[in-house]
Amino acid sequence: GVFGSPGQANYAAANAFLDALMVQRRAEGLPGLSLAWGPWSLTGGTAGMLADAEADRLTRSGVPPLTAEQGLALFDAALATGDATCVPVRLDLSALRAQGEVPPLLRSLIRGRSRRAAAAESATATGLREQLVGLSPVERQDVLLDLVRGQVALVLGHADANDVHPARAFRELGFDSLTSVELRNRLNTVTGLRLPATMVFDYPTVEVLVSYVLDELLGADAEVATVQRAAVAVADDPIVIVGMACRYPGGVTSPDDLWKLVTDGIDAVSPFPTNRGWDVESLYHPDPDHLGTSYTRSGGFLHEAGEFDPGFFGMSPREALATDSQQRLLLESSWEAIERAGIDPVSLRGSRTGVFAG
Repeated sequence: GVFGSPGQANYAAANAFLDALMVQRRAEGLPGLSLAWGPWSLTGGTAGMLADAEADRLTRSGVPPLTAEQGLALFDAALATGDATCVPVRLDLSALRAQGEVPPLLRSLIRGRSRRAAAAESATATGLREQLVGLSPVERQDVLLDLVRGQVALVLGHADANDVHPARAFRELGFDSLTSVELRNRLNTVTGLRLPATMVFDYPTVEVLVSYVLDELLGADAEVATVQRAAVAVADDPIVIVGMACRYPGGVTSPDDLWKLVTDGIDAVSPFPTNRGWDVESLYHPDPDHLGTSYTRSGGFLHEAGEFDPGFFGMSPREALATDSQQRLLLESSWEAIERAGIDPVSLRGSRTGVFAG
């Protein structure tokens, strides 16, 4: 409730109520003390409801965990204040200064920061612009790519910026709303820009973000070292089918399978699949009007629908389970359709290419 507790809105609301209750009790002459604790660390890990990754993020943002000795000392100090509410936390002022944007509640602790920081950021931005102006478009892209990948690696905890794939989506790299804001703040500091909080959602990969930052730094002077695919309107434009993929009952997983099913007159109807977790025996009832049952024991099914490879598409197994099965099938067949056209799907990233699905 003190700082807003990003990612913990329910706790923030409950704790703000507790703070107000203690103030009310003290006003009525009753005892009460609300302590808005910072994170604690104990031997062997972080205590309480704080994951290690969250503790690392708080440390980088200027609020490192308390040791047990520090926590107990602050507890005694809070009791001695006579106040209704106290905030026993550790603050790393140098880390707070480096954030680029200090929470309003803490700005009075970092005196003179705004003027000095503004001057430093202006000098940083000026130096970076001067460096980029003297380079070729390809060199500019490389310099900013190294800078952005380095900041991404710091936020995500990678030891090497080379672990950050520039063409992979930020969401796939592991970014959430909190780490997205942290990256924005870090880039604001090193570039002197004022980038939006929605930056990683508006510019979803490092490559795309680099182009945006380059344009913000150099404006009309920016030359982006990428090949732009122009959309050319053609009169009497023919439709040419160069690649197909499909999923149909009867074991059909390719256009060749579909042709064979038709020419050979194969029956695509089969018994209920056994890999759905269905209670097949309870599902059947001979009366068509019986609710919640089927009066047939067979139908057209995709028995291999569960054989989805989430890692190939950059998804976690849990996300794959939560994804609609038709969407998973569409991902597979779209990828296959492009491959059957002799095209590497990855090469189309960022182009105006779509897959017609029916």
